[in-house]
Amino acid sequence: MAGDLVNTLADLKEKEALAMVQERLDSGDDPMAILDDARTAMEVVGKRFEEHTYFIPDLVYSGEILKAISEIIKPLLLGEEEESEKLGKVLIGTVAGDIHDIGKNIVTFLLEVNGFEVKDVGVDVPVKKFVEAIEEFGPDVVGLSCLLTVAFDAMKDTITAIQEAGLRDKVKIMIGGGVVDANLVPYVGADAFEQYASGAVTLSKKWLGIKAD
Repeated sequence: MAGDLVNTLADLKEKEALAMVQERLDSGDDPMAILDDARTAMEVVGKRFEEHTYFIPDLVYSGEILKAISEIIKPLLLGEEEESEKLGKVLIGTVAGDIHDIGKNIVTFLLEVNGFEVKDVGVDVPVKKFVEAIEEFGPDVVGLSCLLTVAFDAMKDTITAIQEAGLRDKVKIMIGGGVVDANLVPYVGADAFEQYASGAVTLSKKWLGIKAD
């Protein structure tokens, strides 16, 4: 069933994918497992884009499908104390040159349902906008996302600009995305890499001294 959802979603078959999600939820499947499969499918979409099999409209459409899946799953992850005091602030965005938002969106709402205040600055975000957002929002953690190798230098430039603005010591920076791994951390100057959305929540809690559930 997992493989079926990955392939169906990667093939941009919206109705079939949504039906599979509902079927899995009805059978008692873990919502997080469904999100992990969606992330895997979006990595396939990203790879097809880099191989010029998919184009920008396909990326946009895949994002719409993911949003529909998120609307189904998010209520299942929301706790009763959603309005309680926030654990901390996280600023998140996809770096310049990349318009992927799937993984970023998953991380955003998982952070929100776990009690963080999140500011999502969107996709293809210029370096200057990240710096300004940090100055205005005052986050504890900054998350930089990309799903294209050509955006690695933009990720590095963003962190360099944060450093030059005198803000680097005030935030922890995590990076993530389908093509990102731990080897990129020293190159771009980040603090850590996280592969999974749930891991981004765990790491943020660790950095803020909050015990994981």
